[in-house]
Amino acid sequence: MTVYAIGDIQGCDQEFGQLLERIAFDPLTDRLWLTGDLVNRGPRSLEVLRRVQALGAAATTVLGNHDLHLLAAAHDRSALRADDTLDDILSAPDRDELLAWLRRQPVLHTDTSLGWTMVHAGLAPQWDLAAASACARELEATLRDERSARTLFAAMYGNRPDRWSDDLVGTDRLRFITNCFTRLRFCHTDGRLDLGYKGTLADAPADLVPWFRIPDRRSAGTRILFGHWSALGYYANEGVLGIDAGCVWGGRLCAVRLDAEQPPVFVPCSSSGLTPGD
Repeated sequence: MTVYAIGDIQGCDQEFGQLLERIAFDPLTDRLWLTGDLVNRGPRSLEVLRRVQALGAAATTVLGNHDLHLLAAAHDRSALRADDTLDDILSAPDRDELLAWLRRQPVLHTDTSLGWTMVHAGLAPQWDLAAASACARELEATLRDERSARTLFAAMYGNRPDRWSDDLVGTDRLRFITNCFTRLRFCHTDGRLDLGYKGTLADAPADLVPWFRIPDRRSAGTRILFGHWSALGYYANEGVLGIDAGCVWGGRLCAVRLDAEQPPVFVPCSSSGLTPGD
């Protein structure tokens, strides 16, 4: 069985289809991992959701910040922003089926036989894999319960708290967990999250460190696959693999094979007038 991972698609369904052709993906025999942010900013988010859902058990996706934003907007359209491209999903005849499917997707996926763990963004420095998995289950259970999900969507936008504690409770705890799995790029050297800077490693402020370089990071022994960070691009080092190559911003869509050592495969963005962002 061949296992491929593909970075953030963000509504770029044309490029997604081209990349699946390039890697000769066969859902009957192969498996696909997707790093989240299936939707938003790009032109064909509805088509992407339908394509991934139709793959059934052949595809595993984790939820990204744009996927959660879609779910929040479905509950309250006032959450929509001027640059969102989610209206086609929210007005689709199969909207409810697609959104119910999306809410059931995990925020962390691990395969011990492959030796890879996938998240959209990153892990708190204080979490080992067991702690991260437990936090993921908390967030997933919240998303799958209608009343709890509504409370989360109303409270998840924000940057505080910025440090993990086992004593965190309620929406503060869920907001922190959500931010780690779906928004994290940098931390301060003392382990606090920084959710403001979104740029390159070279231009980062001196007091910020990428989450995967924090000294004594407790997940350091775990190989972690992630997306989310288009300014980082393809990155394979330090036990992590970043594969958001910024397709929606005019870059490329990236696929990597996880069960064998092979060079990454890229398809270029067909067209984009977007300015890089979150």
